[in-house]
Amino acid sequence: MRLCLLLLLALCGADPAAAAASLSLRGSWRIRSGNGSLELPGEVPGSVHTALFQRNLIQDPYYRFNDLKYRWIALDNWTYSKEFQVPFDISKWQKVNLIFEGVDTIAKVLLNNVLIGETNNMFKIYSFDITHVVKAVNFIELRFQSPVLYAAQQSRAHTCYQVPPNCPPSVQKGECHVNFIRKEQCSFSWDWGPSFPTQGIWKDVRIEAYNICHLNYFTFSPLYDSRTQEWNLKIESSFDVVSSKPVSGQVIVEIPKLQTQQTHSIELQPGERTVKLFVKINKSITVETWWPHGHGNQTGYNMTVLFKLNEDLNIKKSAKVYFRTVELIQEPIEGSPGLSFYFKINGVPIFLKGSNWIPADSFQDRITSDLLSLLLQSTVDANMNTLRVWGGGIYERDEFYELCDELGIMVWQDFMFACALYPTDRDFIDSVRTEVAYQIRRLKSHPSIIIWSGNNENEAALMRNWFSIESRDLPTYIKDYVELYVKNIREVVLAEDKTRPFITSSPTNGAKTIAEGWLSVNPYDKHFGDIHFYDYISDCWDWKIFPKARFASEYGYQSWPSFSTLEQVSSKEDWSYKSRFSLHRQHHENGNDEMVQQAGLHFKLPQSTDPIRAFKDTIYLTQVMQAQCVKIETEFYRRSRSEIVDGEGHTMGALYWQLNDIWQAPSWASLEYRGKWKMLHYFARHFFAPLLPVGFENQGMFFVYGVSDLHSNCNVTLTVRVHRWSSLEPLCSQGTQPSVMKAGEAVLLYQEPVSELLRRCGNCTRQSCVVSFYLSADSELSSSTNYHFLSSLKEAVGLHKANITASIFQQEDTFVFDLETSAVAPFVWLDVGSVPGRFSDNGFLMTEKKRTVLFYPWRPTSKSELEQSFHVISLTDLY
Repeated sequence: MRLCLLLLLALCGADPAAAAASLSLRGSWRIRSGNGSLELPGEVPGSVHTALFQRNLIQDPYYRFNDLKYRWIALDNWTYSKEFQVPFDISKWQKVNLIFEGVDTIAKVLLNNVLIGETNNMFKIYSFDITHVVKAVNFIELRFQSPVLYAAQQSRAHTCYQVPPNCPPSVQKGECHVNFIRKEQCSFSWDWGPSFPTQGIWKDVRIEAYNICHLNYFTFSPLYDSRTQEWNLKIESSFDVVSSKPVSGQVIVEIPKLQTQQTHSIELQPGERTVKLFVKINKSITVETWWPHGHGNQTGYNMTVLFKLNEDLNIKKSAKVYFRTVELIQEPIEGSPGLSFYFKINGVPIFLKGSNWIPADSFQDRITSDLLSLLLQSTVDANMNTLRVWGGGIYERDEFYELCDELGIMVWQDFMFACALYPTDRDFIDSVRTEVAYQIRRLKSHPSIIIWSGNNENEAALMRNWFSIESRDLPTYIKDYVELYVKNIREVVLAEDKTRPFITSSPTNGAKTIAEGWLSVNPYDKHFGDIHFYDYISDCWDWKIFPKARFASEYGYQSWPSFSTLEQVSSKEDWSYKSRFSLHRQHHENGNDEMVQQAGLHFKLPQSTDPIRAFKDTIYLTQVMQAQCVKIETEFYRRSRSEIVDGEGHTMGALYWQLNDIWQAPSWASLEYRGKWKMLHYFARHFFAPLLPVGFENQGMFFVYGVSDLHSNCNVTLTVRVHRWSSLEPLCSQGTQPSVMKAGEAVLLYQEPVSELLRRCGNCTRQSCVVSFYLSADSELSSSTNYHFLSSLKEAVGLHKANITASIFQQEDTFVFDLETSAVAPFVWLDVGSVPGRFSDNGFLMTEKKRTVLFYPWRPTSKSELEQSFHVISLTDLY
């Protein structure tokens, strides 16, 4: 038995006993099935599924059709148990608590065969008083109930009216009534993920014993006083005072680098007590603010808070403090009906560039610190500054937000409600209020979090009547919606954190939604708030299909992950686009057909008669299609930031759906399961660049906009080149006169009729030529080269099959790939199979004979391993 003991040796009065002791119950537990036929060891934190897998009692749950094969696991009632000794004298402690930081989800907790409490919310911390139950030797049990059976039972018990949806679409192969359980909503399935309704102790568990008083939680918020131009710090601490007499003493707050030290006197009465302190930061010291990635540094300051109580009881907390302000600006825009919807950080308007985050695995205990770091580093490596933590997953672990703080990733934080209506009985509401208060206290000190959002798409679901509610019943559901998100969640948010904006839903019309009684008739109004937009049927190369909205917080297209990712969870018979496996893995209705149809608008479909080759080629083509579609849409949003056209525009955010994958399957993600970059992620590195030229056509005219996220103006020159598909030498090149690119704006730099451009460049045709362009500042290349196709590539004339070779050599920890091509090659894709790492660029248009690309490995590798794994493909290899 592995025990981890932490003794806090702070003496109280003349009593030589410690003031607090902590015993971790992490490590090995016993897990038993409902009828006792299966018993096995399992790690805590962990889940039943991973314990079974680690003991080779099941295969990898993600392998082939195992999500269906192992459905029985979620339908059983499992028990976790552990025998443990307490290595300190229980009789010497006034209070002993058993604390679970996360239980998934429905369980009765017994200590020494005494029921000490129950759990029903995955997102809450639970503290049970075991002072009169705990012994020197103890036996603890958590008797879980199947989350699937519990959810169904709760739904049946809600007899007054239905709370839709009952079940997910059949294509998702999921479980029903997930809205009746406070658990990760996508664990019952989603349109990109499997159904694995887990059970287990998914976070830390420990025993805490103490005398006199104990610090329950500690949180803080930096506040900026614009009137006095001073920073202050509001610190809140909650104590459980078990002494029969008041406890008095001092609190010493120190931030050495800001030359700030303050002492406050406090007196704590017996019982649960909260201490609120207001700390003024030394005005003579310049406070460096926290900035999002690409806009400045992420400066933080070390702070210590020491509670010296009753002379000899010392409780010390250390934390990193960051200073930044955030405002959500909703104000009239000249020339446009409606209101703006954008964020100011430290008083500067910031265009939010990024994506949407989902859980990185169905089993949280499989997500390592290395994986989390890799996924978030890949976020900033693609020039993103924002992630929206989506409301159908989980409130992420502390480490996630700490990394976002350090990397400068702004977080749009949903509360965990998604694509459903929810019950509002008293028990449910009380549980949610406790959940929300706990999560805000845990998270609000993170500068990365810039907004709280009540739910994902539930306003739209109700007002667009996704669930076919009869009009006579609508007032009931509207009342429930306001009850949950406004009268409860919003009320708790405003009480706990006044430093950030709160919106009830996403998408929402923001201030207009409030004016309409918290539910807008059209939550997708382009003149207010944020929008979610999906259209898989229309031609994504036609930018006019996209909404010129204030803020696009969801949009995207699907693709398949690479063959090397799929290979790990499939067998040879699965390797075709129409296989049973390919259909099973697709959880979005008609998704596989939609990808091929969208690709077929502009590309020739794979022709190979070899089924495995055709499968690999189709995977590649779906990634080409996805990357190109999201590129065109994102560039449209970025160039719309500074203009109003027909009353629409002033777009100030583009967060595509979605960043990461939960398993190996087709999805909207740009990062595959375990982090391999799809073509879209390489494209994002370009279309989210701080300085970007965007080209597009309108009524026969070719335009190039310059888009800047920089904080200062710069002089730029735009170079426009035309290539024939048949030649590696540019046909013509033209540079504009230098012009001022204003900070934080999108401006028109160039326009010319396409017919004139083609005539001027040697009588090109749309089918025979391609346009590329880039921005230079001070004679140096300051943007990557962008391009514009003048016709569908399936109609391109002069495209030859490219023979691309690579010479690989090592340069310290990086590998250099010197490429050479025999012909112009669109969408050149370099792949090293399952060797983890990323290239400096990929999926590119190669218009020059030679190009050098770097490979950054994520684990040690060698030139020979890379040479053996290396494969290159470009578009004409499909023909």
